[in-house]
Amino acid sequence: MADKTETGRMDMLHGPLAKKIFLFALPIAASSMLQQLFNSADVAVVGRFAEEGALAAVGSNTALVNLLVNVFVGLSVGANVVISQAIGQRRTQDVSAVVHTSMLFSLLCGVIAMLLGVAVSRPILTWMDAPADILDRAVLYLRIYCLGLPFIIPYNFGAAILRSIGDTRRPMICLIASGVLNVCLNLVLVIGFHLGVAGVAIATVTANLFNVSAVLVILCRETGMIQLRPRELRIKMPVLIRILRIGAPAALQSAVFSISNICLQTAINSFGSSAVAGLTASASLEFFGFFIISAFSQAAVTFTGQNYGAGQYERCRKILQICLVESMAASLVLCGIFLLGRNVFLRIYTTDPVELEYGVMRMTVLMPLLFLVPSYDVTGSALRGMGRSLLPAVITVLGSVVFRLFWIWAVFPGWSTLASLLAVYPISWVLTGCMMVVYYFYIRQRMSRERPPEGNYGPEKRIE
Repeated sequence: MADKTETGRMDMLHGPLAKKIFLFALPIAASSMLQQLFNSADVAVVGRFAEEGALAAVGSNTALVNLLVNVFVGLSVGANVVISQAIGQRRTQDVSAVVHTSMLFSLLCGVIAMLLGVAVSRPILTWMDAPADILDRAVLYLRIYCLGLPFIIPYNFGAAILRSIGDTRRPMICLIASGVLNVCLNLVLVIGFHLGVAGVAIATVTANLFNVSAVLVILCRETGMIQLRPRELRIKMPVLIRILRIGAPAALQSAVFSISNICLQTAINSFGSSAVAGLTASASLEFFGFFIISAFSQAAVTFTGQNYGAGQYERCRKILQICLVESMAASLVLCGIFLLGRNVFLRIYTTDPVELEYGVMRMTVLMPLLFLVPSYDVTGSALRGMGRSLLPAVITVLGSVVFRLFWIWAVFPGWSTLASLLAVYPISWVLTGCMMVVYYFYIRQRMSRERPPEGNYGPEKRIE
């Protein structure tokens, strides 16, 4: 069987897996990395050419921005899984209902999130103890960024739809084009018009508008089962319920996970603007490792969704093994490169010696252990591909969120150092990974007792 179906999409149900998973994940990782490079250019421009404190103002919003985006990325996983399982079960007639329901739902969510985000920007940043000297600029950045949520959220759903059929190339092209636009606008607005953090935010919103427009054009021009027809945009409740059954736990996990990071950011803010700026620079590099892991997580959920729908359970086991090995190996290589050149890479963002010292501290603590993250992230994605979304979310909340909050409230007051805050990350990775792997093996054992013969299609009914 060829690697591609007759429609040019990737055939995930037949043939060797390792190469296909790598080819699926590579464009996702590359697009995320390129996007981060563009975002890093934003940070570098604002750090080098904007007024003093601008970098810290942007950095103080990192956890909040991740919260807003990750919630709806989590919801989009529901659309990906439902479409993938429908393809595996050969229920292609159901895919159109998922496409139109999810895209309209994402647009409505974007508008609601925009209104809420603009309204609560200052109270949230004040609650996070953003340093007084950057508070007004941080609020301005967040409010402008929230204006772009009606573009960001539909893009994530559109990209999830394309990935569910194995198309990761076109979302990558869209991100590259929007990233180039973002960098160009930053140079013009920050250096040319001296708009500072406002210029960075305006450039981001404009680039996101271009991004979602490109994805919508792609979906509208499709001739297959994922074609988007604007006149058919409507929410079908049975479809939405299925999407939310998978996506809501993932979104809740992301939300609570981000809230714990917000609490950590609040503690970091107590060390002052230099710590915020230095750790922001280090986190910008750290994100590259997370993007690799996330790419293989998306491969795990999509490949598992199709093969689980087709009743190919042994193939699902192989998918997880390959995704774990490839993601851990790739993250180790990348983090090793960053650690060896840490002084060079950090100077891309800042030349302040105090900020550099904080950045090096974070890198040396976290990057050598980042390979632990796939143990829960990739494994949890494989479970979601099998339709198990609630307990992976609960495990992540307990192992990462609850434990981190306990650390902040119980350990940090008695050990009020930056090293104690950074230590909570790898400890929570190990704890969450152990629980997730145990749950996965429990599900595997149960499936081996209850599953139908290999290759039989599941009993799910058609969704109307």
